Amino acid sequence: MSQDIKRGALFLLAGEALLAIMGAIIKSLSDDLSTEQVVFFRNLFGLLVLMPLLLRSGPQMLKTSQWHWHLMRGIVGLSAMYCYFWALGNMPLTEAFLVKLSSPFFMPLIALWWLKEPAGKYSWLALLVGFAGVFVILRPGGDSALTQAALVGLLGAFLAALAKVTIRRMSATEPSQRIVFYFGVVATLVSFPAALLNWQPVPSSAWWVIVAMGGVATAGQLAMTKAYRIAPTGKVGVYVYSAVVYGALMGWLFWDEIPTWATVAGAALIVLAGLINLKSPKAAKAKPDGHVQNGPPTA
Repeated sequence: MSQDIKRGALFLLAGEALLAIMGAIIKSLSDDLSTEQVVFFRNLFGLLVLMPLLLRSGPQMLKTSQWHWHLMRGIVGLSAMYCYFWALGNMPLTEAFLVKLSSPFFMPLIALWWLKEPAGKYSWLALLVGFAGVFVILRPGGDSALTQAALVGLLGAFLAALAKVTIRRMSATEPSQRIVFYFGVVATLVSFPAALLNWQPVPSSAWWVIVAMGGVATAGQLAMTKAYRIAPTGKVGVYVYSAVVYGALMGWLFWDEIPTWATVAGAALIVLAGLINLKSPKAAKAKPDGHVQNGPPTA
């Protein structure tokens, strides 16, 4: 068991590093391309990278009776992606990562309202502490542009939480591979018209970066899925907060971003809330198909 926890932690650290690199790539592409283009390319190339892995499962993997849930998960998840990608292009990398990490704090509220799942005391405490951290990062009365970007990122975090609860709603019959595949299909098709309407010329030097974005994103998701399959969320989930370190490092190296004291204080509160959330009995186990009951975000 201890060996599985070590392996799970390494996969989670690697997955977060890859997704942090994806975030940095998205931020760099935002200088030349519209958010709609970046979202479309992320989904298209992510789906293409994933296709060989999915085809090995055979055509039976595509059979589903849950079309409505796949469509809802795809549209809600795509909306969250638009918000997050726009926030990445308009605020410091570390702060964008921190706002994204608030997603799990919405999940008990959505699950209570939709699935009638009672939220325990740890979930409510994590909710209060986590949103206190987000409030500190928002810095009401400060830079209005930064506050607007953070609010859009916060909306994306809420939508990401709704998408994850949707996954839980259909996880009894739908395996992870099928959910990932149909999300890629729906997100690619739905994001294509918006990309066309907001098309900007793609520099020739950007194409390899776009392809790398799809590969890195898919590899990161697979690594994190592997982590939650082989180790309990409560034992390894804390390593998801390595994203803050990766974000701060890359923000400093590539954009000369120095975290403010407000960012550091907000980060401390959000990480504390995440640790409280992981104390919840619901977060102690991952389901056999790899879905996390109440843990940190996996994408």
